[in-house]
Amino acid sequence: MLQVNDIHTYYGLSHVLFGVSLEVKAGEVVCLLGRNGAGKSTTMRSIIGLTPPARGQIVFKKTTCTAAKPFRMVQMGMGYVPDDRRVFADLTVAENLEIAFRKTKDGTWTMERVYQVFPALEKIAGRRAGFLSGGEQQMLTIARALMTNPDFLLLDEPTEGLAPIIVAELEKQIAGLRDTGLTVLLAEQNLEVALRLSDRCYIIENGSIRYQGTSSELRSNPAILDKYLCV
Repeated sequence: MLQVNDIHTYYGLSHVLFGVSLEVKAGEVVCLLGRNGAGKSTTMRSIIGLTPPARGQIVFKKTTCTAAKPFRMVQMGMGYVPDDRRVFADLTVAENLEIAFRKTKDGTWTMERVYQVFPALEKIAGRRAGFLSGGEQQMLTIARALMTNPDFLLLDEPTEGLAPIIVAELEKQIAGLRDTGLTVLLAEQNLEVALRLSDRCYIIENGSIRYQGTSSELRSNPAILDKYLCV
């Protein structure tokens, strides 16, 4: 469903990604692992078009869409959950969801279905998003992305800064999305959560992919874990 081929991305004159390549097949959950500042979020932003790569190629659903605008990527069926959440603080939970709704021919995500996945949101549907806890805001940003009826979801650091009990609940909800057949690329620092959720893994360090393999292979490779992921 997604092929990223040798992309190089810059912030101004700063060269941040150096020839990153990865692929995600339909129905997979693939995680992108790495320490803070390794290039995970920049990879996500390059794919969705917020920080277009200067070189390389991005192919989504067999269509080359390198440097396409984010709204075009959404129209093609890609959803994006940023690491900084970015809820509309003055709108209620329900209004945040309504404003994102995108009707598609085969779309199945409605307000009712989103509330089935995130029942806690239905209870606070009338509350302004600016008054939500961090966990509630994270649920809302994922739910809002689902309202665009994506085939493919970019999840950038969904568990960052959340309490362990909230992380456990969010992991359960993300696993439920996998069971719906949604394809996911997950950028994550929480190794255990990432390995439990994903089929395959890539490790990025200093803007370059250093390792790729199945989640079970990575779990049984302490040398790689120690080299690239231990703080």
